[in-house]
Amino acid sequence: MGGSGGMRVYGVTGRKNTGKTGLMERLVAGIVARGLTVSTIKHAHHGTEIDQPGRDSHRHRQAGAQEVVVASPRRWALMHELRGAGEPPLSELLARMSPVDLILIEGYKRARHPKIETCRGAVAGGAALLAGCDASIRAVASDSGHPGLSIPVFGLDDTDAIIGFILAEVGL
Repeated sequence: MGGSGGMRVYGVTGRKNTGKTGLMERLVAGIVARGLTVSTIKHAHHGTEIDQPGRDSHRHRQAGAQEVVVASPRRWALMHELRGAGEPPLSELLARMSPVDLILIEGYKRARHPKIETCRGAVAGGAALLAGCDASIRAVASDSGHPGLSIPVFGLDDTDAIIGFILAEVGL
């Protein structure tokens, strides 16, 4: 698996509009504030454009380039056009990443890495939670209680407690 052999990964999953991205932002900021390095992977849906039409990088891709690197004094980014090939598995993407203390993954709910599930609104008996039928979900972050769940439930905005849980889970 290349460079990701010893990498620690943790996921944030959940249905649409349940607060995944906001939680990801708070987790990154809070973990970095503790002196650790963090990278992220976000799974986007079909047709999501990363660079904007009209930009040189977009024109390079439209012309048929397989990979386009955009470099500036502040950052660089690599875009890889699949050109009809299948989407690479998460493990392949992880193998391309530089080593950090923790990689947080948004989406990829079917992958087997440990995750926390975001949830908004009271859901009868937790029926709509993915947590009940997916052992890779280790905790729930919710704006309402979920009695009867056999895994920890955190307040959606209790970022410090969630960070503490994740860091303990991955051994940091």
